[in-house]
Amino acid sequence: MQPSFNPNRVTASLLRRSRQGALATLMTGSGDPYCSLVNVASAADGAPIILISRLAVHTKNVVADSRVSLMLDERAPGDPLEGARIMLSGKAEQATDENREALRRRYLNAHPSAADYADFADFSFFLIRPSGTHLVAGFGRIVDLKPEQFLTDVSDAASLLAAEQGAVDHMNADHRDALALYATKLLGAEALEWRCSGCDPEGLDLTADGKTLRLDFPERVTSPGELRKMLVRLADEARAKE
Repeated sequence: MQPSFNPNRVTASLLRRSRQGALATLMTGSGDPYCSLVNVASAADGAPIILISRLAVHTKNVVADSRVSLMLDERAPGDPLEGARIMLSGKAEQATDENREALRRRYLNAHPSAADYADFADFSFFLIRPSGTHLVAGFGRIVDLKPEQFLTDVSDAASLLAAEQGAVDHMNADHRDALALYATKLLGAEALEWRCSGCDPEGLDLTADGKTLRLDFPERVTSPGELRKMLVRLADEARAKE
């Protein structure tokens, strides 16, 4: 492995940036593997969120046996096998009264069009609780990771998570110029109508025209005040590169 290769960060970034993935479930009755394409978002700690209908085969499978695998990849141009990809294993848990609103909010920030059907009676949010993941990121870059190596610790960030939606809305309404600077000057992305889709102690998620970016913070933030200072600091750094 090259010294600069950080498998924890590569895996965490894929979890945050991925919007689609291949979900593998076990067929009821036979136990045969069944694979389907699903839209994906991430919870505050990075665990995958899916929104699926009880009319779908994969949902019936999950209700009967919660064990799943989820394949996520970079969708890089050219040979797809040259891009990083992860196979995450775990259990899919249906949203509860305690976490449904948070999962719904983060999912709809990532997939706004899902608001048209998210509250239909047959649709439910599920959170995939990872038990581990297998990362393939190129020759000599194949690593098995435990959840604590790629999920974000949010145990000390209750106030930040409570303020997240307000921060997201504020950035999208009043600071689109800063979001554009983050994307173009700090992450080297093209100039698009970038908007914020989420934030957490370790970074900011950006999206535009079906593309996604992850802006990692140089230090953890755990409160709204710390987040505000970090965003100002990063905006200043981006402006210095103009």
